[in-house]
Amino acid sequence: MLLTRFDPFKELRSLEKRIGEAFSSDLTKDVFSSFTPSVNTREGEFAYHIDVDLPGVKKEDISVKVENGVLTLKGERKSKKEVKKEDYYQCESSFGSFTRSFTLPSNVDAENVHAENKDGVLEITLPKKESKGESVKQIKVK
Repeated sequence: MLLTRFDPFKELRSLEKRIGEAFSSDLTKDVFSSFTPSVNTREGEFAYHIDVDLPGVKKEDISVKVENGVLTLKGERKSKKEVKKEDYYQCESSFGSFTRSFTLPSNVDAENVHAENKDGVLEITLPKKESKGESVKQIKVK
């Protein structure tokens, strides 16, 4: 089972940023400029899988790194500069940089992680190591 590192203050920082931008004097900034991709995780017999929704993000703008048992995704969804703002009545698309981190189980083969971006979905495959018969140690309670 994959675990996501919990950040209890993430939503508070996001709200604080949006409020600050709403009251700033620079009216060209979009209040909803943060982008956090949706993630689905699943466990198969031989591997863990992470699917990340990244519509409009080029593979050159995505970084996937495994370090010290933590998988880190970084990237950026860039805004389209050629779009004329006066043509919009409402714009709900969000843009910006993102970072997502996942603490990996100890049985992940970090050397053989595979990532593929297809049709706006990044699929990361984390193969499981072959178990060599886990040893169980009984601890005597004193």
